[in-house]
Amino acid sequence: MDFAFSTTPSPSLPLFSRESIRRVETEHPGGVLMARAAKETAEWAQELCRTSADPILVLAGVGNNGGDAISAAILLRQAGLAVITLFPGRGHVLSSETDAACQQFVASGGKFSADIPGNTRFSLIIDGLFGIGLSRPPEGHHAYLIETANRISREQNCPMLALDCPSGLDADCGFAYPPTIVASHTLTFIAAKPGLYTGDGPDYCGEIRIADLGLKDISARADGRLLSTELFAHCLRPRPANSHKGNYGNIGILGGATAMQGAVLLAGRAALKLGAGKVYVGMFDAKAVDFVHPELMLRQAARIFDTPLAALACGPGMGLVGQAREILPRVLSMQTSLILDADALNLLASVPSLSAMSAQIQARRKQGFPTILTPHPVEAARLLASTAAAVQQNRVGSALELARRFQAWVALKGCGSVIASPDGQWWINTSGNPGMAGPGFGDVLTGFIATLAGQGWPPKEALLTAVHLHGRAADDLVAAGIGPVGLTAGEVIDAARIRFNRWLDKDFS
Repeated sequence: MDFAFSTTPSPSLPLFSRESIRRVETEHPGGVLMARAAKETAEWAQELCRTSADPILVLAGVGNNGGDAISAAILLRQAGLAVITLFPGRGHVLSSETDAACQQFVASGGKFSADIPGNTRFSLIIDGLFGIGLSRPPEGHHAYLIETANRISREQNCPMLALDCPSGLDADCGFAYPPTIVASHTLTFIAAKPGLYTGDGPDYCGEIRIADLGLKDISARADGRLLSTELFAHCLRPRPANSHKGNYGNIGILGGATAMQGAVLLAGRAALKLGAGKVYVGMFDAKAVDFVHPELMLRQAARIFDTPLAALACGPGMGLVGQAREILPRVLSMQTSLILDADALNLLASVPSLSAMSAQIQARRKQGFPTILTPHPVEAARLLASTAAAVQQNRVGSALELARRFQAWVALKGCGSVIASPDGQWWINTSGNPGMAGPGFGDVLTGFIATLAGQGWPPKEALLTAVHLHGRAADDLVAAGIGPVGLTAGEVIDAARIRFNRWLDKDFS
């Protein structure tokens, strides 16, 4: 795999909730912000137009998002482009900025249309119906406009530019209410919003650009951030020549019940190839042998406690009965960095005596021994006594609640994995691709986290690095023509080793 060389870590962009953006907006003149948004919209719209021969379709709602769209339509008409602008009429209650945009549009000779004309080809569709303001399913005429715009965009292969956020997508949580605009491009204003990058967001936003509208001093007020190499580059240090395996941690991986040994072996291989000094694999079914990687030290599950460990990962392929139930309380009492995944999380959620041990996990943090939880949405729902659908409708909130409840670090896996800290910080990861929707990928991530935690990395940097590396390695494979369809978890291990060594050499390409 060939990469262009760059020594500069990628920046971590701030993320703002709907409420936080509204607070920022109230501190600045609305008319000024709308004029800047219109200018940015018109400039990108002219880049995206397929041809000047066909008109641009502008869908404008009655809120300020609609005012942005109407103001952009004025600029596009001034540039000599044909524009068809849909607006529900002046009978609605409008903000002063949107009302002024409507008056200016009419004064400049523009006419509002009541419906999308049939049998017309469009060079571009601009979605200015709702922006970030919607937190419920679109209804009535708005739903019809969204469905029709999506059909035209699909049938005509016409680009769709959403303003601030595709209409129908919740900008806070990334949940797409049916119907939702399927944008090929999204121009979001002032700052990025979390819902564009997690859950359904990536499937509906297309290419995202951020127009800060001249407000460059608000980053410190962000609610969260996008995960990037900037957040952990300070921990990436090449190994000294005078090294030995004792410098790089004794890592334990516990799991592997009958017929599920592959999960714990994948986690062990991931730990080994990310540079763990020694990897002890405790297996509930100890009959397995890893002839491919004899470097792994396989043993019966209970013997995992015989050796002092710098970090222990528990759960891959562990099962939910018998010995697994008996051993988890002992795991929770260990004075070491602990990563709980898969069946360890399911046991915590399903067995009352184990669920009560959340207090023990909280006590671990006070003693200086971090706990990291890595649930997928179904496991998160079990821990929260909720449903997977509810978790997916509020991914950031669910991750934060788990981190608060258990006083643990949390990686809520999925599209746009959400990482949350016990003190309420959160990040969204954007690396990774659909090829990772397969068996074993979570086990590999667990091995990566265990290795970094076992080498003394702080839990924040260990978790952020492992999550970002996991997805980036999968992206490197897809870029090389391996996947996304058919990508396997084992392939990601070797790609991650290549990428991690590049990072250690300060190549952040």
